[in-house]
Amino acid sequence: MALRKLGMIGGTSWFSTAMYYEQINRGVAKRFGGLTSAPLLLESLDMAPVAALELADEWDRVAEIVTASARRLEAAGAEGLLLCSNTMHKVADAIEAAVSVPLIHIGDVTADRLAADGVRRAGLLGTRFTVSEPFIRGRLEARGIKVTPPNPATAQEIDRIIFEELAKGQVLRNSQRRLKTCLTEMMQARQQAAVLGCTELVLLVDPGAAVLPVYDTTALHAQAAVEWITAAAA
Repeated sequence: MALRKLGMIGGTSWFSTAMYYEQINRGVAKRFGGLTSAPLLLESLDMAPVAALELADEWDRVAEIVTASARRLEAAGAEGLLLCSNTMHKVADAIEAAVSVPLIHIGDVTADRLAADGVRRAGLLGTRFTVSEPFIRGRLEARGIKVTPPNPATAQEIDRIIFEELAKGQVLRNSQRRLKTCLTEMMQARQQAAVLGCTELVLLVDPGAAVLPVYDTTALHAQAAVEWITAAAA
């Protein structure tokens, strides 16, 4: 049985990276049973300086940090890469240019699932960068999906919740209520689905108990990683 080795760039935040690690290993174990687990290489970045650079709009320096990580993982034997963050996909093009192994892009994975399910209108939640820039939403729109962010005040509050709470592992009841209200507003606006375009947002909402279909990008990305790891062993 040949499983492909996947390199993971994580730590932004480590809470969602831990979810990736668990979900990928559970998926591989479910497929093959026994003691089988995923061959993974993980480089966990220090989020504090990376987040500071993001918030200062110094994305060239962010790209330098992340592409250096990608090169180290490739040199260590990774046959493919996974970037465990939606927002960090803003520098995905730089990563792909820096290495010769494939990057499993979270935007493509999410777009594929939405399109397969026939979704044509979706609300997008995430950091200020994810909801306002094209590095994720452009991948969805290229598949004919109309993407709508929250209203500006809600988008600002969700961005604050992500950086000030969820990235620290804090799950507050007020923030859970705010997400529930946002999902209700999206339903009332006749969105067909909501996309949790931040890998920590699932900490605040149960996708199975929401008022409209919720697509958890962390789970979708992890499942795509399982498919990629096990493709050669199928």
